[in-house]
Amino acid sequence: MQNNMKLVIPSKSQNEAFARVVVASFASQLDPTIEELADVKTAVSEAVTNSIIHGYENKIGEIKIECIIEGNMLKIVIKDNGKGIEDVDKAMEPFYTSQPELERSGMGFTVMQTFMENLSVESSETGTKIVMTKEFKNTSTEE
Repeated sequence: MQNNMKLVIPSKSQNEAFARVVVASFASQLDPTIEELADVKTAVSEAVTNSIIHGYENKIGEIKIECIIEGNMLKIVIKDNGKGIEDVDKAMEPFYTSQPELERSGMGFTVMQTFMENLSVESSETGTKIVMTKEFKNTSTEE
């Protein structure tokens, strides 16, 4: 069974919750546990928030979200055309934040890594692409 969806939203903070709910609703066809759904929502929240706060800073841009279901695996791709991440390895270190004045915890990527099976981050001065995968244990094999 394969299915996919795409969503494009403006990088406004009020759209973070909307993105989280849309992805969770799409993932619900995999018959997730409440915990699995919470993991997906949290990881999407962190990725979208990073795009809003760090990628676009005080500008409004587009955040593109694509979800693909293949078998019992959910792949989530979140892309922005923001300023990019200067040092991805450093940004992925726990507690690292490029904007300490905003009192950010610096745990976004750590949270994503904790709740997802795989996390990859590609970034340049023209934007950032986050790819996360989550395997669902309770999936029925019916289409």
